[in-house]
Amino acid sequence: MSVRSWWLMISVGLGILLNPLNSSMVSIAIPSLQNVFQLDFTGVSWIIFSFYIASSIAQPIMGKASDLFGRRKIFLTGLVVAFIASLLAPLSPNFGWLIMFRIVQSIGTSMMVGVGMAIVRIHIREKQATALSVLSIFLSGAAAIGPFIGGILVHWWNWPAIFFVNIPFVVASFLLAWRTIPRDESSTSVARNMSFRKWFDLIDARGVLLFTLGLVALLVGLLSVKSSGHISLGNVIIGLIGLVTLGAFVRYELNATSPFIPLRTFAKYPGLTWINVEFMLVNVLYYSLFFGLPSYLQVVRHISEFQTGILMLSLGLCSLAASPIAGRWIDKSGPRPALLVSAILMTLGSVWLVTLNPTSPVISVCLALAAFGISNGLNNVGMQAALFQSSPKEIIGVASGLFNTSRYLGTIFSSLLIGIVMGDKFNFEGFQVLGIVLTIIALSLVFMSRRRRESVQLRES
Repeated sequence: MSVRSWWLMISVGLGILLNPLNSSMVSIAIPSLQNVFQLDFTGVSWIIFSFYIASSIAQPIMGKASDLFGRRKIFLTGLVVAFIASLLAPLSPNFGWLIMFRIVQSIGTSMMVGVGMAIVRIHIREKQATALSVLSIFLSGAAAIGPFIGGILVHWWNWPAIFFVNIPFVVASFLLAWRTIPRDESSTSVARNMSFRKWFDLIDARGVLLFTLGLVALLVGLLSVKSSGHISLGNVIIGLIGLVTLGAFVRYELNATSPFIPLRTFAKYPGLTWINVEFMLVNVLYYSLFFGLPSYLQVVRHISEFQTGILMLSLGLCSLAASPIAGRWIDKSGPRPALLVSAILMTLGSVWLVTLNPTSPVISVCLALAAFGISNGLNNVGMQAALFQSSPKEIIGVASGLFNTSRYLGTIFSSLLIGIVMGDKFNFEGFQVLGIVLTIIALSLVFMSRRRRESVQLRES
């Protein structure tokens, strides 16, 4: 690749890493935010919900917007939005304002993720696979080291630092992107001639609105029951409104010409459906650990943010180390054996969490993290390979979009699970219950992996 191509790749990489970095750094800051804003664990968990709900909606929308307005414009605008949110979030007078800036930050970083890969595909034509693999390292590496960076920042400079740290990345990416990303003016005339109604239809604005309102109402209803400790008429009504709205969303999407989530694809391709269900469960398990364990270490074990970040780094490093090994294994044997081993490791790690007590050696936590890290490395490659194996070539774009939706739904449900299990305060008993639930999820993944392997063997015979 040319020198210009490398600089283009670095400029895009510095931008797209902001989304996974900010989604993972906050796991270390949760106890600090809980103390500063005087919130119970259920309340503070909205710092996680808001980011993932906004990302799940913004990324597909921004992908469509880039076709109309130009990928360079969307990327640079995303950097400006992320800069403003990162600058203003630490100045939030209350938690509500912080959530608002967190949503804005999620939208800004999603604008870059939504078009970053496309920019590289279009403008780097030699050694494209190498370029895309480098971008994948930016994404997975940022998520892996996020808790470590967050631990250092919160320990020495408190929670505002996890927002201020974005500013140098944003500035560097903007300056490089301004010079290296070629102008893309071909789409502007199309966008200029498009009416608001056509634009709303293209992004499926009604579907997005129904999905958002339904999901938020359902989450508020469920979490309010746990937070208040009893079922009230108001909680039931809010939850029912959420369910009814999600039902309306499903009905609307089945008839939409450009659906936000193409539900008919699931009915048409059952193999694709099972892959997405598995991937959603994997993310429920992984992110429940990802967000739950730092709070356990800080609140129950009274370990500092810095030490917590160091311990969580073992998960990220094991995940990164396992990914290239998984790639070679899956190329040789297919995705099923790797996914089965991954599910077994998750089961062992979950059982190990259940056996922990408040005085267990810290090395015990590291062993569980290593098991989860290796399993995550296997899953990162294995699930993607299984997706390509189960998806017809003509719908691979739609399948990839559904795959990312399943990832975000898994992260949202993981936050819901932690909020329901823990309620107002993170405690050891709740952590053990979380470990039991994760064990059940992991065992279901073992069953699903074995079932899929047997079905593949039957087809081959």
